Amino acid sequence: MKQKLLLFLLCCICTVGAAAQGIITRQKPTTQQQTQRKPKTTTQSKPKPRSNTPTQTRPQSQPAQGSSSSQGGNKTFTANGVSFTMIYVQGGTFTMGATSEQGSDVESDEKPAHSVTLSSYYIGETEVTQALWQAVMGSNPSNFTGDSRLPVEQVSWEDCQTFISRLNSLTGQHFRLPTEAQWEFAARGGNRSRGYKYSGSNDIGSVAWYTDNSGSKTHPVKTKSPNELGIYDMSGNVWEWCQDWYGDYSSSSLTNPTGASSGSYRVIRGGSWNYIARSCRSSNRYNFTPSFRNNNLGLRLAL
Repeated sequence: MKQKLLLFLLCCICTVGAAAQGIITRQKPTTQQQTQRKPKTTTQSKPKPRSNTPTQTRPQSQPAQGSSSSQGGNKTFTANGVSFTMIYVQGGTFTMGATSEQGSDVESDEKPAHSVTLSSYYIGETEVTQALWQAVMGSNPSNFTGDSRLPVEQVSWEDCQTFISRLNSLTGQHFRLPTEAQWEFAARGGNRSRGYKYSGSNDIGSVAWYTDNSGSKTHPVKTKSPNELGIYDMSGNVWEWCQDWYGDYSSSSLTNPTGASSGSYRVIRGGSWNYIARSCRSSNRYNFTPSFRNNNLGLRLAL
């Protein structure tokens, strides 16, 4: 009996020892294990798309001297902080001169009407403003002032060449005056022409500042309705210099004509604030010497 009791006690002691050993081997992590941190998990967002815009080297409020952008075929340029838009004119063929809608107002130098074919080009959405002239030339020769959107005037053909040369240096472009044929094609609405007498309408008052509504002064550009191409003030406000020497028309069909080979007078087009409606027709022609300046004489760019 005693032997069985001793054997039972011995078995109990062995069981307790094994349990204790299990407790010892399942202890908590060491201090070093407790303080060891898992690597920090960072939520990675998708990389942002790289902007196509080059890094600005100057504040946006101080744009580069010359820059450009395009939209819908037209192009916008900036020169010394002043922006202006050039309208795309798709090339085509038209009848230049004394067409039927011009009626009895036609002058002899608008004859004979003749076919002209032009390649595509750009022409100013507006006449050159005093703001742009000032930005490029550093001065404003105009008689009528008070609003930078007024067309520049009192500029000769020669002055225009100086202005264009400086503008080209600023922008890296090849601006120029339009040829007389380019001017008339654009004034008539190009390939979208509806055959109006004036640039954009048969109602001159809706598209032009002229002697009957101008109040004896120029007006800010884009304050009348545009023509079929979205071009403003091609009738009225100020006369506009063209590149050509003034000369007689020929009945021959022409392609990209540039006017007479020589002469004493340069072509001007469009009429102005102090001229009657007859002078503001799309086919009307006039001319002055290249050095002439007047407060009704400005310019429109071509490219």
